[in-house]
Amino acid sequence: MKQNGTPHTEAPRPVDVLVAGAGQAGLSAAYHLRRSGMEPVDGPGGFVVLDHAPRPGGAWQFRWPTLTYGRVHGMHALPGMELTGADEARPSSEVIGAYFREYEERFGLRVRRPVDVRAVREGEEGRLLVETSDGVWAPRALISATGTWDRPFWPRYPGQKEFRGRQLHTAGYPGPEAFAGQRVLVVGGGTSAVQHLLEIAPVAAATAWATRRPPEFHEGPFDEDQGRQAVARVDERVRQGLPPRSVVSVTGLPMNEAIRRGMADGTLARRPMFERLTPEGAVWADGTVFEADVVLWATGFRAAVDHLAPLRLREPGGGIQVEGTRVVRDPRVHLVGYGPSASTIGANRAGRAAVREIRALLAREPVTV
Repeated sequence: MKQNGTPHTEAPRPVDVLVAGAGQAGLSAAYHLRRSGMEPVDGPGGFVVLDHAPRPGGAWQFRWPTLTYGRVHGMHALPGMELTGADEARPSSEVIGAYFREYEERFGLRVRRPVDVRAVREGEEGRLLVETSDGVWAPRALISATGTWDRPFWPRYPGQKEFRGRQLHTAGYPGPEAFAGQRVLVVGGGTSAVQHLLEIAPVAAATAWATRRPPEFHEGPFDEDQGRQAVARVDERVRQGLPPRSVVSVTGLPMNEAIRRGMADGTLARRPMFERLTPEGAVWADGTVFEADVVLWATGFRAAVDHLAPLRLREPGGGIQVEGTRVVRDPRVHLVGYGPSASTIGANRAGRAAVREIRALLAREPVTV
């Protein structure tokens, strides 16, 4: 066998279930695997959790320092252990990273890191073959919980390569101090774009905000019925084999006092998307110009599922068709934290659902070593 062109001499290590990713979705799945009676052991009958991040915390550990825990939008506790007593003024990366670390230790999940999952192929005797930076594994089932953080979405616009200023994505946002005295164009209609603008505006020379569609803000709490409707809209796309939209993209933005102030003082005066970038900035169809030093793309992320490409799971619509968490083309593969389960509460529920289906699948199949 070869991995990235290098011969592999070791035999694949058999396990019942491999969990790829130890963010909210992966830890939820691992918790429910333990609850179902499986042990985190390297061998038949057990499961293994692989995570490519250097430490616990999932994507949260990479969030910008000024995103404090008190400003986090929609963080739900992992199953079996509440997050209590957190200092809302501390960076969310620290609070949630420490919480995930304690969670892994309390439930003995034995996450292996840093390990990159590079490719998943068809193996022998009904097993999958998972090629990683830590060797090759042969699970009977796979829970892919690799999230989206590794796939920031960069739209393409005319003139992008000619722009002389700096371009960066939310994934590399360093905090507002890096934009002091500069003219900053923020692109994107989500929560991150709004937070960036509210932070940057007080220190920048000027800001502008461009989005494809007018942002929708909702007043009051987002109730359970609204949540179900939003998840249902995302779920319908993945059932059709279309690329998923995030749950947040269909829920709208929660209104608060900081946003009201930003709208009143002009910080959140949204413009439609510009027609093109120039070496000096952006130009709109009506001739409006904004000279910019920086373009900050707060344009979201896409599902990190490239490791599944050898299994040919994509549908003609471009997405992976999923029923619940189960991939329609291969019931051994479950996607958790994908599409309707991309929210933190959705990831918790999906982890439980995936384990229930996988346990039923394994009970029907003969054990091979």
